[in-house]
Parts: sequence; structure tokens; C-alpha cells
Amino acid sequence: MDTLLKLVQTANAYLSDYILIVMLVGCGLYYSIRTRFVQVRCLGEGMRRVFGGFSLRWYQELFQDQAIMNALQVTVSVALIAMVVSTILGTLAAIGIYSMKKRPQAVMMTITNLPNTMPDIVTGISLMLLFIFAKVDRGYVTMALAHITFDVPYVVLSVLPKLKQMNRFTYEAALDLGATPGYALWHVLIPECKQGIVTGALLAFTLSLDDFTISYFTTSPLVQNLSTLIYSATKLGISPVYYALSSLMFVVLLVLLMIVNRRTADNN
Repeated sequence: MDTLLKLVQTANAYLSDYILIVMLVGCGLYYSIRTRFVQVRCLGEGMRRVFGGFSLRWYQELFQDQAIMNALQVTVSVALIAMVVSTILGTLAAIGIYSMKKRPQAVMMTITNLPNTMPDIVTGISLMLLFIFAKVDRGYVTMALAHITFDVPYVVLSVLPKLKQMNRFTYEAALDLGATPGYALWHVLIPECKQGIVTGALLAFTLSLDDFTISYFTTSPLVQNLSTLIYSATKLGISPVYYALSSLMFVVLLVLLMIVNRRTADNN
């Protein structure tokens, strides 16, 4: 029985690693040769039919589309509000968690990690039901509140490691030397975790800029960010303007994520 099981496992390994790959590549080459590489010959014609050739026309029309400009304004303003508020709340929360004893700190870290472990659709529906229960009309304010909610844990997780790297007695020494709690907070704790704060702020801005699922459930059709606008446009047929918009969003988010990853690596 063991010998048969080993044979089956070996056959499956070869099948998945070699035979299927060879078959797929072979089928692709066979039909490409039979059709005289039609996918290569007609690529240019297909691109011309869909896009009309390479041009900057759609980028020009992108900035003339009022709906896209309104969505861009909502997206950037919500991301900035969420970044500022979540950075302040997350930094203060990280300092509070850092000052706790081990057991309360473990409980608070578990609560902090909960939003990160839940799917976005669960968070979005939960916040939507909360706003409905509180009889709050969904729109710009509810979208901003939702973004702040899911951004705060990421700021906490960015600031807390920097706090753990500092000497725990530095703050107490400042108090003993006559500094007020506010002065010691601003001139001792904040400079020590400044890199973590900046990283958390960039991460919060990037996540808010890129969010779709939570925004979809916590806003109304009258207030749309870029993600929900693109989703709505797919139901009516995609204009090449949205391809240009998607490419610009991809480049911006890629640059922001590279900066965040670089700063995170430097912090560690």
C-alpha cells in the first residue's frame, strides 16, 4: 500500500511539474503554428480598433472629465483626512499600548489586529450596518470615518516597533528632570518614533487611496471615489479614459508602496 501511494505521489509530482506544462506549451505552439501566429499578426490591428493607436488623447480627456475630477477630489481629500486623523489616533494608541503591562498589552494588540485579519467585505458590511443602525446618512463623512477605522491599526503597528526600540526609562527621566507630560511626549517620545509615524502615515494614505470594498459599502451613489467610479463605469462599458486613469493610479500606488516598503525596511 505504501509503495502504491509513493507511486501515485511521484506520478502526480511529475504530472504537475513537467507533463502539464509541456502539454500546455505544446498546445499553444501547435495552434499558433496552425494559425500562422495570428495573435502576433493581428495584435497591431486589434490595438488600433480598440484604442485607435498610441496617443495621449485619453489622458487629455481624463482631466477634462468632470465626474473623474470630482471623484479624484473625493479620493484625495478622504485619504488626506484619514491619514492625518488615523496617524494622530494611531500614534497615541501605540504610546498607550506601549505603557501597558504585558497582559493588557496582549489584549489590546489582539483587538488592534482584528481589523487586519477580517476580509474587507466583512469590515465594509459591518460599518454599513453600524451607520444604518445609528441613522447616519451614508456619504462623504461615513466614507472618511470608515477609512480612519481601518487605517488606525496599521499606524499602531508601524509606530509600536519604534517605541519598543527606545529606552523605556527615557520618558520617566524627562519627567524626573521637571518636564511636563506634554513636553516629554512632544520632545522625547515623538522624536524617537518619528520614522514609524511617517511610515504609518504613508501606509494609511496609500490604503485609503486604493480602497474599494469598504468605500463601496459606506458611501452613497452621489459621493464616489475613483475606485467606486471605475466599478460603476464597468456596468455601462469601459471607456479608454478609464484605462488611462487606471494606469496613472497604478503608477502612483506603486511609487507610494515602494516608499513605504523602503521606510519599513529602514525602520527594521
